Amino acid sequence: MGRVIVDVERCKGCGYCVLACLKKVLYIDLNRRNRSGYPVAAAEAGSSCSGCARCAESCPDVALEVYR
Repeated sequence: MGRVIVDVERCKGCGYCVLACLKKVLYIDLNRRNRSGYPVAAAEAGSSCSGCARCAESCPDVALEVYR
């Protein structure tokens, strides 16, 4: 099982990671914002992340770390 860590200060809430995630683990949390005011990506608690890293590869801001 994998795990995704989001660097919230780098994330701009573009949603590319959400679109890339085959397991639908990620979402944009509209209730949480970083210091720049952007909504940030978050992973579902108890998610079924496979650790494929498609989300991290799609992130233009290098805001995601994926662990297997």
